[in-house]
Amino acid sequence: MLVQNGGEVATYPVSTSMFGVGDSWGRMTTPIGYLAVEKKIGDNVPSGAVFHNRRLTGEILQPNAPGRDPVITRIIWLRGLEAQNAHAFQRGIYIHGTPQEKTIGRPASYGCIRMKSSDVAELYNRVPVGAVVQIIPDQLPKTVQALPVQLTHTLVAATAPPQTETDNRRRLPKVAKAPRVRPTNSRITASALAAPPQHLTQNQPRAQPATRNQDQLGSKENAGVLTAEEMQMGGAHAAERQKTKLALNKGL
Repeated sequence: MLVQNGGEVATYPVSTSMFGVGDSWGRMTTPIGYLAVEKKIGDNVPSGAVFHNRRLTGEILQPNAPGRDPVITRIIWLRGLEAQNAHAFQRGIYIHGTPQEKTIGRPASYGCIRMKSSDVAELYNRVPVGAVVQIIPDQLPKTVQALPVQLTHTLVAATAPPQTETDNRRRLPKVAKAPRVRPTNSRITASALAAPPQHLTQNQPRAQPATRNQDQLGSKENAGVLTAEEMQMGGAHAAERQKTKLALNKGL
């Protein structure tokens, strides 16, 4: 669901991880909680263009190309704003296009949020760097008024519950196409960020080095509830960081 200035604009079917939710190193799970759009990669590239390590390969794939499952079309790279998702950026958690469009609407990814190429290109153009993102382990609220935060621009994604191998073999329900219909699996809600404040947030947690036996952060730490101001500041931090990088590149 795309929400802008307090109103719903559109809804999109998505896929989250087939391995469930979490942010532990070495596990291909989708993190939950509040994040921000840190980088956007793929301005004006053709639909179906293949990325490898965030670089274009020159190949273009059609939807449901047999035997292929790379990142395509657009990359919206996320950074965690809470302890429970502090590794998201280093883990390479994106919102991106996939050629496997037949799997959209059920858990099918390796941690990222997948979308159809046409949908992710549209969302990419509407969501700015710094937009706040919330990923929840539940269905989206039925109304915009039920959203947990009321920023000018916000992004919310709902994940489907983890499934076992047996569950994955079962026939899954079709995804509803009409907006505002209760989602059968995953959906995404987005909105945009207001003008960033002059100061930057100091509340954003730093990711810790990877360890093999690291437990899931959510089981050891209480992240607490972020206020709307803290989330807005976190998103502004990402936006200012991107502007600084672009200015340095132009100077060189």
